[in-house]
Amino acid sequence: MNATQCKMARAATGLGVRDLAQLAGVSPDTVARFERGENLREATVAAIRAALEGAGVVFTPENGNGPGVALRKK
Repeated sequence: MNATQCKMARAATGLGVRDLAQLAGVSPDTVARFERGENLREATVAAIRAALEGAGVVFTPENGNGPGVALRKK
């Protein structure tokens, strides 16, 4: 997951920075730093990704148009 995917996933799920931070067990500043493109520990990125996946996000790999996100069908 990259910074753009994180922002797209938050937008798709309607989560704010604080909401995502709470779900991931990190500070809101950590989420903001990641979305600005700063490097975080792998475990921190994994926690953010897991929180977004738990909210219904599916991360899509590079497909010619770049990596992206989608919402899982209910």
